[in-house]
Amino acid sequence: MTRSLYLRLSLTAVGVLATFLVATGIVLDNAFVASLKLSLRERMLGQIYLLLTVSGIEENGQPNMPLPTYLPEPQLALPDSGLYAYIGINGNNNPLWTSPSLHNKPLPPLFSLQPGEQGWRELRLSDGKDYGLLGLGHQKITRKGVYAMNFYLMSELTPLHEQILLYRQRLWGGLAGIGLLLVVTQILLLSWALRPFRKVTVELEAIESGSQDSLVRAYPREVHQLTDKINTLLSHERARQTRYRNALADLAHSLKTPLAVLRGASDHPESLSATVEEQAIRMTRIVERQLQRAATSADISTTTAVPVAPLIDRIGSSLCKVYRDKNVIFSNRVDPGLRFRGDEADLMEVLGNLLDNAFKWCRNRVIVGAHTDAVSLTLSIQDDGPGIHPSGAEKILQRGVRIDESTPGHGIGLAVTADIVEAYQGSIRIESSVLGGASVILEFLK
Repeated sequence: MTRSLYLRLSLTAVGVLATFLVATGIVLDNAFVASLKLSLRERMLGQIYLLLTVSGIEENGQPNMPLPTYLPEPQLALPDSGLYAYIGINGNNNPLWTSPSLHNKPLPPLFSLQPGEQGWRELRLSDGKDYGLLGLGHQKITRKGVYAMNFYLMSELTPLHEQILLYRQRLWGGLAGIGLLLVVTQILLLSWALRPFRKVTVELEAIESGSQDSLVRAYPREVHQLTDKINTLLSHERARQTRYRNALADLAHSLKTPLAVLRGASDHPESLSATVEEQAIRMTRIVERQLQRAATSADISTTTAVPVAPLIDRIGSSLCKVYRDKNVIFSNRVDPGLRFRGDEADLMEVLGNLLDNAFKWCRNRVIVGAHTDAVSLTLSIQDDGPGIHPSGAEKILQRGVRIDESTPGHGIGLAVTADIVEAYQGSIRIESSVLGGASVILEFLK
């Protein structure tokens, strides 16, 4: 099977066109031949009726025909003229009368006809020519009785065959010319219609060579959907590379403190073992978190929607156990049917970081709410803690910035959260909560 879409479409179009033209030619050819033969029969039947009008019958039942010069068709008086007539009786192969044109001509076998009945045959005689034979049953009435006889008219089919041959030459020649013209037109149309795909190929080669970073040309609606997907994939790949670089930078930055603690632990041999174990656990968690962050994928077009409310319940239940000394009143006000289109691990990371901060800083209340509309999904996490000053709300989301260095933690949770949200083309902002503390609002495009 060919891998060229252009060639496949061209071959298909040529095949369909050829089938249509051949079928059309066959139908027209059959219709023309049938019409020509019907016209010949009608003309010959009219000539037989003329013979009937000039024919008579004698008392002994013999037909009385006029002299050759008075026959209704002059061809009947000329030998080998191509038109021949004779009269016969059923069951008797000896004709009662033959036209002068039938002189020395082989006589075809007669066939029986009832009065008023017509019969048609196409035959080839011993002279090698094709003929059409039309018979009409008739009866003559005299004082001595009723005499049945058959009138036969035979015509050479050579002129008919010549007309058919000429028609077929013109028909198939015309159809071949039309077919060639349509094939050329079809090829030109396909070339024009598939031109956007060739432009896409050129742009992809330019992207591969590094001369451009996305598909920028204007394309038809059907191709535009493809180019949008390609641009989205390119954007996600660049974002993935950026996340890898940031993850390495954050990993190096986050490991500075544990390494410094380990270097200083040699001064206190009595606690060296506990310090090494503690810092090893801490570094392991840092590495796991950074690896998870580096692998974040925000391609929502091929992911399954994740229920939000059950995930929040699981995280909240775990945090209530961790912070059980604070007796936090946790309220999940998210609609059970609400879904997030993205990776469940990414949503777990985002909500885990934000809820952990809310539980850490609250007095005793944390509320999670959500609402959705036609274009976006909005989540809010509120607490009744001390809140965040507006001047620090933007800084706390920046990489490597911590508002309170004395508080235990790695100081990269919100930065990780902001990066994941940004990877999903969402937004995150920090405002004042109605509970008196901070309110972190996440907004994701559907």
